Amino acid sequence: MTPPLHVPGTTQEAACTVDAGLAHHHAGRLDQARAHYEQALALMPQHADALHLLGVVAMQQQRYADALDLIGRAIEISPQSTYFDNLGNALRGWGKLAAAAESHQQAIALDARNFRAHNNLGNVLHQMRLPAAAAASFRTAVELNPNFAEAQSNLGNVLRELGDWTTAETHCRRAIALNPAFGEAHNNLGNALKQQGRLLEAVQCYERAQQLMPHEPQVPLNLGIVKREMGFHDAAIACFREALLLRPGSCEVWSNLLFSLSFSQDTLPADYLAEARRFGELVGRHVQPYTDWCIDEQADAPLRIGFVSGDFRAHPVGYFLESVLGELDRSRVQLYAYSTRLYEDAVTERLKPHFASWRSLVELDDAAAARTIRDDGIQILVDLAGHTDANRLTVFAYKSAPVQMSWLGYFASTGLATIDYVLGDQWVLPPDEATHFVERAWRVPQGYLCFTPPEPAVAIAPAAGAASRPFTFGCFSDLVKVNERVVAVWARILHCVPDAQLFLKAQQLGDAAQREATLARFAEHGIEAERIVMEGASPRADYLDAYNRVDITLSPFPYPGGTTTAESLWMGVPVLCRRGDRFLGHLCESVVQSVGLGEWIAADEHDYVAKALAFAGQRAQLAASRKALRARVLASSLCDATRFARMLESEFAAMWQAYRRGGERDVSVEVDAPSGDEAPSQGGGPSLRRPVQGTAVTFVTARP
Repeated sequence: MTPPLHVPGTTQEAACTVDAGLAHHHAGRLDQARAHYEQALALMPQHADALHLLGVVAMQQQRYADALDLIGRAIEISPQSTYFDNLGNALRGWGKLAAAAESHQQAIALDARNFRAHNNLGNVLHQMRLPAAAAASFRTAVELNPNFAEAQSNLGNVLRELGDWTTAETHCRRAIALNPAFGEAHNNLGNALKQQGRLLEAVQCYERAQQLMPHEPQVPLNLGIVKREMGFHDAAIACFREALLLRPGSCEVWSNLLFSLSFSQDTLPADYLAEARRFGELVGRHVQPYTDWCIDEQADAPLRIGFVSGDFRAHPVGYFLESVLGELDRSRVQLYAYSTRLYEDAVTERLKPHFASWRSLVELDDAAAARTIRDDGIQILVDLAGHTDANRLTVFAYKSAPVQMSWLGYFASTGLATIDYVLGDQWVLPPDEATHFVERAWRVPQGYLCFTPPEPAVAIAPAAGAASRPFTFGCFSDLVKVNERVVAVWARILHCVPDAQLFLKAQQLGDAAQREATLARFAEHGIEAERIVMEGASPRADYLDAYNRVDITLSPFPYPGGTTTAESLWMGVPVLCRRGDRFLGHLCESVVQSVGLGEWIAADEHDYVAKALAFAGQRAQLAASRKALRARVLASSLCDATRFARMLESEFAAMWQAYRRGGERDVSVEVDAPSGDEAPSQGGGPSLRRPVQGTAVTFVTARP
């Protein structure tokens, strides 16, 4: 906040001293400014402006207690709008957001045209995770002063969060026109362009912002995210490491780094785990986990199961949850949802009725969120995000439930010792890979995923239609998964099947620059542009219908398709994948094995090419078997929500009983489970449970 330039109502000598202090203040020489303001107070102890400006210096030096005292004394002498505004800035800097909002509102009450106070109130509301209210404040600031670049940029930023990307772009460009050296506006413009899929333009904005703000870690973080979406994984990882150098304790940066390392073709599982442990240790230093809980465990009471996610929506997590939640027996489990994202859609509305309680964690800090979960008496808390967007892994560091587990939304270790289990099956969690995790492996039979078939069903095209077009390999996965090794292997296949084409469908391909870049990647391997068909995102029904133009889906590696594999199979299109060497790499294997199509799993890249050629030679059979494949999928364990619900209820109960038996000691539960490629029994055989380490729990018969 720029201090006021005029100092009315003082003696001449004090006024000159304050003016001299202001000159230093504007030049950033805070210690010299402080000395002059203190000298002015020696001349005139009740000098309100000197007290206020001295408080501003204290705020800028992060001496917040001093700032509140000094500005508060200035307000007692002369309650001015500017003073209340800066009091709010000091309170915000100290983390007292509600009090800061009240101070800015008082500033506005004293002067409704104080555009800076409206902008600062917007900043507080935004930090309180109230984007719509923040947008209203920023908009008022812009209306009062259209040439206020900071408010223009802030309004653009919050409108981008609210989904109005084109208007966000307009305001950010206006801010840059007003102040071309405003680095934050360049960063916010990059965010708006990224949301529109204009990735190359976004990169240019972030690179300009980095030139203007070389010490701001958010910029290399944002640049890394876009580089990753463009498929430049090594460059993305380098950006995240640069951001960590600037802000070593940023969990957001750590999560982006770990997510990228989890599918980096050059990162070994042991190296990933070492980095994940570093994250876990960092979080653990600042948190005191709960060691006792008040659990309502009346006779025959259902287990309280909490799910934490930002993806209770049209998202893979939502698609794999929906049918299962509808089949769970409420006499055995009582479900609690803890949402970490404001956005909701039609899938959200379908999911909500399945939960006994639906809470938002968006406006709560980690300690308050953990306390809320603990107060709900949750017995098993399930993380559905891992290190993906909008995760709240730091809440799990508080151990707000006696048993915590990772499932569905992530495919590697979280790094948190407070998460007891990672849920998987014999395909994604083979025994010889248990050392890849901080968490203990908890394996379930017949697949750890249950796919919700889309409604209404999208029709499978008649077999005759396939004969009228070129043979088509397809991949509808995000381009993040298509690394250079994958491109090289797919190019080998296309060279060996000269009349075939490759159909790529991904949200990045809505951008012309990304289409050109993708064609250039294949051109390096001698593949002509006319053999590559590309499409961007589309509504889900149209997206699924596009599988009618594909004969074989090629799953990428080492980051294969999960949801796209299930969708392809449901649309009658078989999926070819390569065997992986870690949970993530086995994801497609699990889905394919659940449908009984193990012959579509290649041992290595050579076998991948060989299988692609062999299956491509069976075009007539592939076309004729499309509807039969859908029937097979629907009859398989992959879509058997009733079986999966019964299994999940039993596994939750087993986890809780293992915990109860554990108490303060280790308890080993010895059971058998299929391993490797061995097919699970159709009766839903037992799972392998590793030793459980327990901590104290207080059992009560009434809710706290």
